[in-house]
Order: sequence, then C-alpha cells, then structure tokens
Amino acid sequence: MDEQTTGPGSQVAKPRTYTDEYRRQVVDMVTSTGRTAMSVSAELGIHHTLISRWMRRYRQTGQVETPRPVSVSPLKAVPVPHADQAAEIARLRREVERLRMERDILKKGIAIFASSLR
Repeated sequence: MDEQTTGPGSQVAKPRTYTDEYRRQVVDMVTSTGRTAMSVSAELGIHHTLISRWMRRYRQTGQVETPRPVSVSPLKAVPVPHADQAAEIARLRREVERLRMERDILKKGIAIFASSLR
C-alpha cells in the first residue's frame, strides 16, 4: 500500500503527493468560500499548514507549484461547495454537535440513576 518496510517490524509511511489540479481546487475552496484553511483541512483530512503553504505559493506565483514529482495515482477531484451548500453543511455540523452533547448528557443521567438503584 502506501507503506514501506525499513527493518523488522518497522514501517515508514511514504509522503502523500497531490496533483496540481487537486491543489488548485483546494486553494479555490478556501478562497472562494471564505473558509479558513483549518476548516477545509478538517473536512479533507489534510494538515492545515499544507493548505496554507499551497495558498502562499498560489498568491506568490499565481499557480500551485509541485515540490516533488507525483509518485502516486492522482486523487479524485474535490467539488467546491457553493455558498448555500457550505451554509447547509455548517448548519448540519452545529446540529450534530448539539445532538452529541444531548446524547452525552443522557448517558451521564442514565449512569447516575443506575448507580443510585444499587
């Protein structure tokens, strides 16, 4: 897979590489939606400093440069969400957070009542 062995029982992950098109799409996602690199990185599973570096290069050169040759198959294109889709995603994330909080409160309540019955 993406791992190579360097000794008995040890594995070192190869650095992930991304195509120029993917980098441009990620930078466009940040700049066109007004979101932060941190929020986009959480959504895509990429470290936020990597996205920030891509954005800095994009601003300096007008394009995203490839620091090393692409050694893995290209990633699928990431669709850039529209403003209404981004708003809906944000609303749903807030709702999920609220529901998780309610669930945790109920779990704690059940634990308290179960311990008082013993």
